[in-house]
Amino acid sequence: MVTRKEATRRSRDAADRAERLIANYRPLPGVADELVGADGRIRPHWMRFVESMADLGPKEVRHRFALADRHLADSGVVFRVYGEANGDERPWPLSHMPFLIEPKEWARLEAGLIQRAKLLDAILGDAYGDGRLAADGALPAAIIAGSPEFLRPLVGAEPVGGHHLRFYAVDVGRGPDGRWWVVSDRTQAPSGAGYALENRIALSRALPDLFRSFNVERLAGFFQEFRAGLNTLNRHEETRVALLTPGPLNETYFEHAYLARYLGFVLVEGDDLTVRDDTVYMRTISGLKRADVLLRRLDADFADPLELNPASRLGVPGLAGAVRQKNVAIANALGAGLVEARAMLGFLPGLARRVLGEDLILPNVATWWCGQTLERDHVVAEFDRMVIAPALGGSVPGLLDRGPLLGGAIDPERKADLIRALGRRGTDFVGQEAVKLSTTPVWRGEGETARLEPRPSILRLYVARGPDGWTVMPGGFCRISDQPDARAVTLHQGGASADVWVLSDGPVAETTLLASPDKVALQRVTSTLPSRAAENLFWLGRYVERTEAALRLVRAIAVRHVDAEHDGAAVIDRLDAALAAAGSADEDDEATPTGRALSILTSRDAFNTIPRLAEASRRAASVIRDRLSPDAWRTVADLEALLQRPLEAETDSDMLERANTALRLIAAFSGLVQENMVRQHGWRFLETGRRIERGLAIARAARFCGMSGKAGELDALLELADSQITYRIRYVMLPARVPVVDLVLLDSRNPRALAFQTEQIRQLLSELPAHAPAGLLAPGDRLATRLAAELLTADAAELDADRIFGFERTLMRISDEIALAYFTHRRAADPAEGGE
Repeated sequence: MVTRKEATRRSRDAADRAERLIANYRPLPGVADELVGADGRIRPHWMRFVESMADLGPKEVRHRFALADRHLADSGVVFRVYGEANGDERPWPLSHMPFLIEPKEWARLEAGLIQRAKLLDAILGDAYGDGRLAADGALPAAIIAGSPEFLRPLVGAEPVGGHHLRFYAVDVGRGPDGRWWVVSDRTQAPSGAGYALENRIALSRALPDLFRSFNVERLAGFFQEFRAGLNTLNRHEETRVALLTPGPLNETYFEHAYLARYLGFVLVEGDDLTVRDDTVYMRTISGLKRADVLLRRLDADFADPLELNPASRLGVPGLAGAVRQKNVAIANALGAGLVEARAMLGFLPGLARRVLGEDLILPNVATWWCGQTLERDHVVAEFDRMVIAPALGGSVPGLLDRGPLLGGAIDPERKADLIRALGRRGTDFVGQEAVKLSTTPVWRGEGETARLEPRPSILRLYVARGPDGWTVMPGGFCRISDQPDARAVTLHQGGASADVWVLSDGPVAETTLLASPDKVALQRVTSTLPSRAAENLFWLGRYVERTEAALRLVRAIAVRHVDAEHDGAAVIDRLDAALAAAGSADEDDEATPTGRALSILTSRDAFNTIPRLAEASRRAASVIRDRLSPDAWRTVADLEALLQRPLEAETDSDMLERANTALRLIAAFSGLVQENMVRQHGWRFLETGRRIERGLAIARAARFCGMSGKAGELDALLELADSQITYRIRYVMLPARVPVVDLVLLDSRNPRALAFQTEQIRQLLSELPAHAPAGLLAPGDRLATRLAAELLTADAAELDADRIFGFERTLMRISDEIALAYFTHRRAADPAEGGE
């Protein structure tokens, strides 16, 4: 029991800690701050939060912050950085202090955001419809026609549901006077909402007591409305909304996968979709499934290589035609990026009065489009105080290659070039008021040295269209700079992100899209498996198994070169020939077998070298990362990292060590696949790929090392098939040709034997969706059944190299038939004939 004296002492200590946290908090002069009001005092809601954090004590605060970081790490929350080696992924940087917004302030922000969404949607409707705004001079035609985001093939194409804009983001900052100002609009494919959700989950779990006591508004209701709004656009009961992503190399791919999972959408890439008769279909392992609604995270210009950007490899040929025929709804509509142009900001106040009959609730950053004489002259006159920015896109080649520049920070020669360019082609430029970002508190240090410091921040807020109109996410995504005086904030350069807490005056309903433990509907079947995901699972299995086979051959050569007992040149030559047959041999005719083995282990010059195979494994896994356990993904990534590193010395011992370590990682991956993956279609494709590749490797090894009957070669075959122990227990004798061949090819109880692989393939294929008339075997199933029967009835003494090579050809034909049936759909039924 805590005595009154002890409670008083603790309260005093907490008050001292709170005082220390804010003692040296000094916002920059002329910059608005979230913690400190215009009167120089701590805002009441922030003071309460600081005191609550101080009450926790240093040890508990450290523990709470670690909980948040651990959640993000365990969830695999990452973002990708363009321009770095392999597009490196970085852990998500969470600022442990939330961004707090009072109810009264939020009400004004909410009203301003909804008004802005209505306005931009109306401008898009006019630009792709009657064009009255341009015809009447309310919006210069050059801003529309000159924008790279204005897509002429979509003019006149009314979107399904009548709205071009369905998900909208806006970056806002607090001006020196304390008012909120819009910095930029995001209508192309707004990002960050998924990260905002992850920030919320991480911080609410780390600070649950504070989260409840501050009555923080929930985010789930917003996502619920957004999901319902998109689902109302579905016109067929069997269709599901699909989230169209550029793919795993995109910097926010994690968010795409996370949102798709959270909202119950299917994650697809362009290759997953096909357009037939102006209708969009999704390629799945069960055939073509109609796709009525796409949530687009792909830039519109890349969405259709037929009518938009012919260089695009990310889009869906014919998608624009499906849009014109109103056979697919896309959110946001193709061409919605038009209203992101900075030039648009200078005209929005007037357009709001014309279109809505209202003044803007949230003003813009002051913007002057240099396509107008008076505005251009003003920008030139005030050049040093202006930000000079591209008017219609992200850059102006040769002048603003990397985006906006502060006029006063440009050298005289470049300044003269820009001013001349303004005179020649002012339509390409805008001048904007130089914005000083407001600051928000961040936590620095630990224990008694912990303190709060101001850092520049910018807030991204979200609006979505639900079944009954626009709704605003009561929260958002705050980017915080690590530099005290930054004019821009980017996570790529060391920034962090903060959860945004919108406070309520009363208790908040606990809305969530995550089912509570006592209300979870039981199910044992996962969602539709797109063909692309199935194909990558299949090839992940093949690549990993192919890597293992090559490593075993390299290890066998190195062992025989080191060990005097196995110093048989003939055996090494046969192993070398097996490597060549697998497509992994060095083409240098003068290279020795050990030299070639070293090259295969370390070189990246040919496709089938071991480092390249490991890279292919990781690349295939990255595309279906959301279908692998974190441990399985890390094992594949660790395998690639190991095999990309140069050997310390190019000796046989180093080769052996590298091969053994890599084989242990592959064994770990195989164990994780067997023990952790649910036995559903995704696992079946991965396992089928593994079994086909293992069968090919065993048959190839038997052809080259099992036909002569020489003890050294047979011993090598047993080693490659990992069957030495079984053979010795069973026969207690030196290797003999017939029993060795029987063990590695025909024994269906040996998990390394060809017969075992074939039987597994037959069973796996029988459990996949049928692609043949009822009661009949599909071509792949027929081949697997025939091969299994042939191996079951074969006599080891009668097998020769030609017949074994026939087994290999059959396995390759099975692989081809799987691709035809499930990946390319060349054997799929036509949708019009019931293929859906």
